Amino acid sequence: MNKRSCSSRHTESTRQTDMVLFFQKRGKRHDDDVLGNAVDFLLANARLVLGVGGAAVLGIATLAVKRLIDRATSPRDEDDTKGDSTCLEDSWKELSLLKTAPRLQSRSPPAALSQPVLLPARLPSAHGPADANPPPPPPQRGLPAPLCLTFQEKLLLFERDHVTTAMSHVALAKQLAGDIALELQAYLQSKFPELPFGALVPGGPLYDGLQVGACSDHVRLLAPLMLEPGLWSLVPGVDTVARDPRCWAVRRTQLEFRPRGSSPWDRFLVGGYLSSRVLLGLLRKALTASVNWPAIGSLLGCLILPSVASEELLLEVQHEHLELTIAVLLAVPGDAEHCLLVAWPLEGLAGNLWLQDLYPAEAARLQALDNRDAGARRRLLLLLCRVCQGHPALRRLGRAHLTQVVLHLGEEEVGWAEEALGGRFLQALELLVSSLERAHLPCHCNPSINLFDGLREEDIDDIGYALYLGLQAPEGLL
Repeated sequence: MNKRSCSSRHTESTRQTDMVLFFQKRGKRHDDDVLGNAVDFLLANARLVLGVGGAAVLGIATLAVKRLIDRATSPRDEDDTKGDSTCLEDSWKELSLLKTAPRLQSRSPPAALSQPVLLPARLPSAHGPADANPPPPPPQRGLPAPLCLTFQEKLLLFERDHVTTAMSHVALAKQLAGDIALELQAYLQSKFPELPFGALVPGGPLYDGLQVGACSDHVRLLAPLMLEPGLWSLVPGVDTVARDPRCWAVRRTQLEFRPRGSSPWDRFLVGGYLSSRVLLGLLRKALTASVNWPAIGSLLGCLILPSVASEELLLEVQHEHLELTIAVLLAVPGDAEHCLLVAWPLEGLAGNLWLQDLYPAEAARLQALDNRDAGARRRLLLLLCRVCQGHPALRRLGRAHLTQVVLHLGEEEVGWAEEALGGRFLQALELLVSSLERAHLPCHCNPSINLFDGLREEDIDDIGYALYLGLQAPEGLL
């Protein structure tokens, strides 16, 4: 009996102990269930507020903290005795996930759904070495490589953008110049009926295909003087008191048979020579004070203003679509072909002489050379003129200088097709440099004329230095 009672008491004590442990574990599980339900509720609400990514991060942090608290406060059972260090290590790894997990992008508002979403950049691992090489970036489509144009191609682009003149402007300028020529001729016939002026003919680069840019050159309006044959002779400049080969004299002859007063032009004689200065003064006074330019301008749909400050006879024409300048030139036809003398404001001993106008002969020669081989000589002249107009130092080189350079090159038996335009351009620069070194540029029509006589030594140095730099880098001139 005693053994049976002791055995029953031991069995009852063991049962009570097991029940205590059972209720302790059950209470622990209940607490776990309550905490788990709370976590689930928190995560469910967090998903609505923070989104899926934010809820995931919050869940990892909550679960890790919960396990640490449980391991620190709850007694160890047999299941917890396995791999205690491993479980703690796993808990710290879970906490490390909170530090290293990338922050996911928040959900875009409905208005931005159509916009592309950029993926977050991949951060380096916290456990990786600090000096680990990052993965190579994905290949990106780069910008197209810049085109490497040759000087020939750049020259043609410059010609297209800065040299070519719109045909509509050319046609309008020709129409205005022709109408003004008719009005001025009618005025001269009514104002000076005794003076036999010929027909006023507009011309110049605009009419010869040598216009640079939008009507930047003057339109030449020639007013020829009809001199009686046999009463006048032309004296070369080297035989005059001026000794200037560019300036010619118009001498009155046959005075013993046809005394002074027999010709209507005798009223403009100075020392037996027809004075260009006196004729210029007469016509300048008429253009600035007598001609009713406001009425003529309103009739032609433009504004015409005579230039008072210039010694040349210039008319400034302002139209709605363009502006041009008309130079009125009193001209005496010469004996030789394309020889023309014009009244020009000269100084000193050449004040009463006439300047030989080389433009008609030069333009005709360039046209003949280009027609012979379909060359690009005139295009080269236009390019040179435009380049010099836009350069502060080369601006002193006028059309007359550049025309002589092209004429000297144009006589050579070399290729003048469009493909050789760049090479001819560089040859023209070389010829200009060599001419400046000698300070001598002869005229093609009259070799006794040095076109560099009017330049100062400082001007020659500045032009030569600019051309030297242009030969080193010709693209810089464009």
